[in-house]
Amino acid sequence: MTKLSSFILTFFVLTLLAGCQSSKPEAAAAPEAETPLADEVELTDPQYASADITWGKIEPRALSGAIVVNGMLDVPPQNLVSISAPLGGFLKSTELLQGRAVKKGEVVAVMESTEYIQLQQDYLDQKSQLDFLEEEFKRQEALSKENVNATKTLQQASSSYRSMLAKVSGLKSKLQLINIDAKRLEETSVIQQTIPLYTPISGFVTEVNANIGMYVAPTHAIFKIVDTRHLHAELTVFEKDVLKLKIGQKVRFVLANESRERTATIHLIGREISEQRTVRVHCHLDNEDTDLLPGMYLTAHVETASHETPSLPDQAIVTFDGKKYIFIAAPGAEQNVHRFKIIEITTGFQEQGFTEVTVPRDFVTGSPVVIKGAYDLLGKMKNSEEEE
Repeated sequence: MTKLSSFILTFFVLTLLAGCQSSKPEAAAAPEAETPLADEVELTDPQYASADITWGKIEPRALSGAIVVNGMLDVPPQNLVSISAPLGGFLKSTELLQGRAVKKGEVVAVMESTEYIQLQQDYLDQKSQLDFLEEEFKRQEALSKENVNATKTLQQASSSYRSMLAKVSGLKSKLQLINIDAKRLEETSVIQQTIPLYTPISGFVTEVNANIGMYVAPTHAIFKIVDTRHLHAELTVFEKDVLKLKIGQKVRFVLANESRERTATIHLIGREISEQRTVRVHCHLDNEDTDLLPGMYLTAHVETASHETPSLPDQAIVTFDGKKYIFIAAPGAEQNVHRFKIIEITTGFQEQGFTEVTVPRDFVTGSPVVIKGAYDLLGKMKNSEEEE
């Protein structure tokens, strides 16, 4: 019995120790090392043929440096007219609507005001007095030559005549402002109750700011008329780019509401920098288009001087994660296997399907570059990384 009890006690202790050891936590597995992104990709012969890979080289090409700027279409001051009533008045009639075409000299509105009537009355009255004072001045002048009258009498007649002449001249100018013929008024003595307003240019009505019966002040623009036959592009160029511009340089621009590219030529460069550190550049359109409207926004490319620069076709350059890459031949090719290496580059000017490129210092000049099929290689590389 004593031996049996000792055996049971020993077995119990060993069992307890084994349980304690099995309850200890296992050591944490060592983290796996991150796999670096691959910079090479392989294609088999069938894959190579399917990708239709075409090789080329980085070659110098004459590219025009282009400055990208914003702007808008505008018209010269002489092609935009605001029509108002010089002496104010009430709008009696008009047939103008926005968008209507008008011709130079056409009546665009009829105005009426008691001031027009009073002005004509004053002119007729003072013109009559002027005629009398003129005759009196001539009579006193003749008497003075014969030493019949006093010098003072002649001076008074002269002063009265010249004063009235100035008044009549001023009234005549006011009548001209409201389109009343002073000579015809003298001949007929017929006073007009209304006056016409004429347009000084041909063009299109862009604003109508009054209605029938409305009183308009002399400073109020009743209509705005624009002649769109001579639109120009007004560009806003930042200070840092102004020295790159010259009169005569070509400008390519696209309006915000279309994809058609138009051309213009720099005609004037502003000589003042705004608070936003920009300069206004005035460009003449190479082909006039009367369907365009002032105020249309545009994006323009101003072509600067051309120069030789290393470049590649646009299709040779791929974009991934905001960076630019090209593919070159990788060393160590095996039979039936084509290896390609991806390298990061920096791009510059773009023109007519070609882009300026800057390659790393270790790039071997003249190395073959994939100029067709680059995106197929990028897709293959991304798929291979996902599989790994």
